[in-house]
Amino acid sequence: MIELLQTLLAFVVALAILIAVHEYGHFWVARRLGVKVLRFSIGFGKKLWSWRSRDGETEYMLAAVPLGGYVKMLDEREGEVADDEKHRAFNRQPVGTRIAIVVAGPLFNFFFAILAYWLMFILGVTGIKPILGEVPQDTPAYHAGLAAGQLITTVDGANTPTWGSVMDALLPKLLLKEPVVLKLEEAGTVFQRTIRLDALEQDIPPEQVFKRTGLQPYRPVIPAVIGEIVEGSPAQRAGLRLGDEVIEADGQSIALWRELVEVIQQNPGKPIILKVLRDGNPVELEVRPRSVDTESGPVGKIGAGVKLEEGLFEQYRSELRYAPLPAFAAAVEKTWNMSLLTLRLMGEMIMGRASVENISGPITIAQFAKSSALAGFSQFLGFLGIVSLSLGVLNLLPVPILDGGHLLFYLVEILKGKPVSERTEVVGQKIGLLLIMALMFVAFYNDLSRLAG
Repeated sequence: MIELLQTLLAFVVALAILIAVHEYGHFWVARRLGVKVLRFSIGFGKKLWSWRSRDGETEYMLAAVPLGGYVKMLDEREGEVADDEKHRAFNRQPVGTRIAIVVAGPLFNFFFAILAYWLMFILGVTGIKPILGEVPQDTPAYHAGLAAGQLITTVDGANTPTWGSVMDALLPKLLLKEPVVLKLEEAGTVFQRTIRLDALEQDIPPEQVFKRTGLQPYRPVIPAVIGEIVEGSPAQRAGLRLGDEVIEADGQSIALWRELVEVIQQNPGKPIILKVLRDGNPVELEVRPRSVDTESGPVGKIGAGVKLEEGLFEQYRSELRYAPLPAFAAAVEKTWNMSLLTLRLMGEMIMGRASVENISGPITIAQFAKSSALAGFSQFLGFLGIVSLSLGVLNLLPVPILDGGHLLFYLVEILKGKPVSERTEVVGQKIGLLLIMALMFVAFYNDLSRLAG
């Protein structure tokens, strides 16, 4: 229940920020260009809370459905307009003014993405050093000659001090199945390898892309030794003690801590027989993991922690951080590259060369919102950045009902010398609505498939 509340809170906060940024772009430019704004709403549907501006012109509103927002402007097509205010109606504005107002929303999303990435790079993103773990046979990384223990220093010329930066640099190549050049270091020797990604299957689930490539982080060997026991936990009731080394669980040999964790998580509420070494002597204990509800279903937990060598993870910790000016340049570059990647990926999906499983819906976004928020402020900023620029790109697509659809109509107006007919707009909006509904159906289907998986 707590995890669900955390997910919902992170999702609502992230969505409210991004919707507010987008709609504020429309609002700010409209006001500056003399168009009267009647309402600025975050959310759709039933009004939850509202207040009016000092001059009484604009109503600011929070609504019940937090999946969008809108800016309602004075417009003769939506109601009677007094003669002395017709010059402030949106439909009376020159086409250039209308274009500026419409394009402002997506532009503010891009500006916000740059700001979010800039702050993220200044604060620094902590991660683990990009040291390769076991490279499975018959993977692109294996065929390129990569091996466990090698340190990835650059990907296509981009410095990669953390695994996160490796993933960011590799993602465009992985999604588009393009070759990538890695610079690596091993025992003081620096060398290059080219990984060919065109041999990868077409429809790889997004969460398995890196694993299928053969690129996995190195995991230090951590024995299953008990280093912490929570008061009143199943571990304490079972008689586990600090220093116990688990060597067997339900007849399954245990050598590493993660192997023990997997057994416990897979048996919520079920008794497990543990064999431990205590002062060199084998001892058998029965523990019943308590069931904990998570987004992927119930998992077992016993309230025990692992014993770690002092400074074990410090030697693998790394950080990506820039000074303010280089951080701004990196933020602009990242926003540009990710925007181009989003467009290219959309094109590849339309052409059938990329899987539609890459489309995520609100459930997946909510999960990422929670995990990034829990990981730290810098990670949350990175999440806001990628979603913001994705919203910017999506809204600029020439689909009626989106900002890009309005821009398309205005382009036709410029070419024809007069606005498109109301009938054309209505038909276009119906087509656009169907396309958006189809997209949302695919997104929800992918979300539910991931949950079921």
